This record gives sequence, C-alpha cells and structure tokens, in this order.
Amino acid sequence: MENQHDYININKQTWNNKTDVHIASDFYDMKGFLEGKSTLQSIELELLGDLKGKKILHLQCHFGQDTMTFSRMGAQATGVDLSDKAIERAREYSAQLNLDTQFVCCDIYDAPNHLDEKFDMVFTSYGTIGWLPDLDKWANVISHFLKPSGLFVMADFHPVVWMFDDYFKEIGYNYFKSDPIIESYTGTYADRYSSIETKTISWNHSTSELLNALITKGLEINCFNEYDYSPYNCFNETEEFESGKFRIKHLGNKIPMVYALTATKK
Repeated sequence: MENQHDYININKQTWNNKTDVHIASDFYDMKGFLEGKSTLQSIELELLGDLKGKKILHLQCHFGQDTMTFSRMGAQATGVDLSDKAIERAREYSAQLNLDTQFVCCDIYDAPNHLDEKFDMVFTSYGTIGWLPDLDKWANVISHFLKPSGLFVMADFHPVVWMFDDYFKEIGYNYFKSDPIIESYTGTYADRYSSIETKTISWNHSTSELLNALITKGLEINCFNEYDYSPYNCFNETEEFESGKFRIKHLGNKIPMVYALTATKK
C-alpha cells in the first residue's frame, strides 16, 4: 500500500470531512441529543452497569455524543479521537451543555503519550477497530489505561458483516485480516446522499484476532455476545423488523450483525 503512515492522514481527513455532515444528519439526531436524549444502545448499556463516580475512557469517540452521555450518567468521561474537527465540535457541545467531559485529539496508538491517567473502564463501539491495522497495539493501549480489575466494554459490527459487498449480495472481502482495504466513495453512512467524497484505508479483523489480542495483553474475557440485528440503520438493503432493530432484508436472522464483550484487566 501507500506509506503505512498515510492511513492516519487519509482517514483523519475523511473523518474531518464527515464531522459536520454527521452532526447535521438525522442519523445522529443532534437536536434530540442536546435536549437530553441518550445515544447509548441497550446492547452496551446492559454491560456498562452503573457509571456513577466511575472514570471511563472512550476510544474513537467521533464528536463525543456517547462520551457526553457517560457524563450525564454520572461518570468522569474522557473521549479520544483522531479527528481534530470532531474533537473541536465535541468540546464545543460539552461546554454548551455545561458538562465536564474531557476530549483528547490523537491517534489511538499514541494516546498513552497524551493522557497520563488510569481508568475504571475503557469503552469503544460500532465501527472502530476496522480503522486500525494492529490489534495487538490497540489491546496494549486498553491494558495501559485500565486500573487493575478495570473493565473493558466493547460493542461493534460483526466481522461477518464486513465480508459482504455493499448490497449483501455476495462475499467481497476476506474474513481474516489481509491487505489494507483502500476505497473511495461518495456519501457517508449517516447521509448516503451527501455529496462528500471520501477515501478510506481499513482492515478486517476476525473474532479470534480480536479476542487473542485482548487475552495476550492480560485481559480476561467475561462475556462475548452476538446479535442477529443492528441497532443502527447504517447499511443498504435493511428492514426494521422491530423498533430500533435492523436486519438485511433478504438475509433475515441468518447472519450475526453485532457483537459485544466485556473483559477485565488481571
């Protein structure tokens, strides 16, 4: 591929371009959020538990809706993201809402050089690890920031989903990590009709790669749950079969769409 470091600059520019489009989209419902709506889904809420008084680090937080939701739930929340535009907006909204949410702009792998704290919990969710080439380095960052017996909570789209082409008609990508996936497209998952043009560099990661990365960095897997639906309508060919639950219409409940896990630092 292009210089390995280019993925950071290319993806950062992409997420900078997406930020204001996402903020203006119905998908992110910023009006509802500013009026007090929680942005967390039942999948992760069941695993997070009571956050009052907890210090929580949110990795790849975009413009911080979930991070600020943690603050509203009584946590001391810090969000980290690569996009300086997203972090700028996150800080603006945190100030507007009179929250004490903290935000740090940096590459996730470099976060230990920007943040000198330990946390009760580390959280990441929905469309995150695909932007990272090395899950061992990622898991090391999680372990670094967790206090002893601290909890890692993750919810994300299932790697089976990323095997399909855009319309879920055939297998288009490797289940296992292989060469970087370099793509250019118009629009974004939050606004498919947007005119923004983006280039991305991403990687697929298998379930075994994910779990073994966490295990080898001293995290003990407590649970690993799989779901036959997505709580977000962010794919093509979807149907809402129950309120807030989406599947690929012609595949029904035949494929896993989301997984969630918790792991404790030994």
